[in-house]
Amino acid sequence: MTVRSAFDSLVFGVDVQSGDVRGAAPSFAMVVLDAGDGPDGEARLDRDVVSFRKLRRMIERDEPRYVATDNVYELAEDKNDLVRLLQWLPDETTLVQVTGAERPESLSRVANRHGVPYGKAPMKEAEAAARLVAHKVGQAVRAFGDTTRVKVSRGRSTGSGGWSQDRYTRRIHGSVKRRTRDVGGALDDAGLEYDREVTEKYGGFANAVFTVEATPADLPVSAGRNGDTRIEIKRERRDGIEFEPLVKRRDYVVVGIDPGTTTAAAVVSLDGKVLDLHSTRTADTSDVIEWLVERGRPVLIAADVTPMPETVERFRRSFDAAGWTPERDLPVDEKLHRTREAGYDNDHERDALAAALFALDHHADQFERIARKTPPGLDRGKVTARVLAEETSVEVVVDNLTEDPDDEEEQTEHEERTLTPEEREILRLKERIDRLEGHVDDLRGTIEEQEAEIEEYEKELSEARREERRKARERREVDRLEREKDRLRHERDEARGRVDVAEEKVERLKSLWRLDHSNFETVAGDRDLVPVKTVEQFTKDALRAADERYGLAREDVVYLRDASGAGRSTAEALAETEPRLVLREGNLSDAADEVLFDHEVPVAPADAVEVNEIDDLGVASEAAVETAIANWRSRAEDRQHRERAEMVDRLISEHRADRPLDGSEADS
Repeated sequence: MTVRSAFDSLVFGVDVQSGDVRGAAPSFAMVVLDAGDGPDGEARLDRDVVSFRKLRRMIERDEPRYVATDNVYELAEDKNDLVRLLQWLPDETTLVQVTGAERPESLSRVANRHGVPYGKAPMKEAEAAARLVAHKVGQAVRAFGDTTRVKVSRGRSTGSGGWSQDRYTRRIHGSVKRRTRDVGGALDDAGLEYDREVTEKYGGFANAVFTVEATPADLPVSAGRNGDTRIEIKRERRDGIEFEPLVKRRDYVVVGIDPGTTTAAAVVSLDGKVLDLHSTRTADTSDVIEWLVERGRPVLIAADVTPMPETVERFRRSFDAAGWTPERDLPVDEKLHRTREAGYDNDHERDALAAALFALDHHADQFERIARKTPPGLDRGKVTARVLAEETSVEVVVDNLTEDPDDEEEQTEHEERTLTPEEREILRLKERIDRLEGHVDDLRGTIEEQEAEIEEYEKELSEARREERRKARERREVDRLEREKDRLRHERDEARGRVDVAEEKVERLKSLWRLDHSNFETVAGDRDLVPVKTVEQFTKDALRAADERYGLAREDVVYLRDASGAGRSTAEALAETEPRLVLREGNLSDAADEVLFDHEVPVAPADAVEVNEIDDLGVASEAAVETAIANWRSRAEDRQHRERAEMVDRLISEHRADRPLDGSEADS
């Protein structure tokens, strides 16, 4: 048997062979349907009886497109177990109940309705389920939406570490923050929309949660632990178990195909509305057929060249649709003119759309006559499809669709004899001759009028072509000039950026030159001096200005003219430059002092080191700087000892306060 499938992909049909999923060791009849890619849609069938464990292994290994069954609760004990099963399925696999939604029909009735072989044996039921899915019959079972939560959190506990606990915690939180930035950048590069919520902690983030509008298979990140951080990925649950039809209602459409290295398809309604366009370099014929199935039922397959290419003919046979080709290959200018009001991405989509629109124009009178003669209550698209496929009149199709089946049976009963195939063919040809002769009479009435209009239309067409060619040349020239303008603007912006960088570099070199050449030797004499970089105020703006003016670098001696008022974040900014020594005028705030002390940045009063001003910079004695650093280290050790002693005293006091009194102590 051949299966005319909407796709060429792997399908598992499953039915209980023996036992029950709620009991011990159930077995399942499984049919693997692998749709072929031949012109007749031939499919390969494999049959086997497997355990539930082997069934799961095969699904994990092969990742079928669909797992089909007549009742999903043959695979799950209850709704919670069904949710776990859906969560476990591969991202590319969909569980389908072919008999309907919450109130399913019998499998035999569904199979008979769609012309699929059915038998009561479990293997036959499994095969029927697989073939029904191949016909896009059934309800997809859903428990999860297309929204996924990605959580970035700590990969280690912050309660211990080789360093002091504060520094260890700060490092972990900083790692979480950096990993959060990496995940956000990957989602941005993938063009995914998301919302982010972060929990800020000392030194960075404790965790961050991304809510992404995508499935886990579409995410550019994966779950797992990496050093100090870990990533968890979880799809959001729906309110309950939902059933969605595999195929929604599809209208009758006209399709244009442009085959080649890049295959393009255009879908147009019978009323001339452009519904969708598609082009691909990688998908095969089956993928394009599946794309078309999801968008409508083709009644007419068109090409823009004659004769019809074999690839387009294969599409036509797949849908049992009528075909259309022009009398000669459609010229490019005519295709441009016919598709001028539609949007398309490339020439292939344009050619496919032009084929569909010209085919629609060719059949416009016929479609209008079908619409006029189709009575209310009948689907015009169905009548159109029958007229085109059977090459018969509208009246005959309408009669066939509206005739009473009981009358048909009665006539069959009273028939004196059965016509031979030759007699039936003669009757069919006579009906066709009568129909064509009537059509010829209708056409003759319009020929003279059309011939009078043709000459006028040809003149207008010639003029329109000349005008279109002129506009096309103008558009090409405008596009070229626009590209040239954009290129020059880009070069100008790059040049301005290089000038700004060069000017900044020149200013820095001037400052360094003044430090090396001004009166530095006069002041230094034979002493060993080091440069001192001055910051007017202990603020972020002042630090930024000094960095732009001199460049604050590692091992610099920094002189703060006004050290008061700085907070934790300002002190963090200074500590990140890793200065050798900070000289201050005035007192630091407690927060700033704590931050600099934690980062082991030496701090000394300005009067501890004599600073001599040289132009915009200053110099100080190397020996005085070393002495100030040594004094700070001595004070830092004393401070650490005091803090440790205070912590020990506090722990002892807390221990004594929590210690229960014995009986003698209570009496005293």
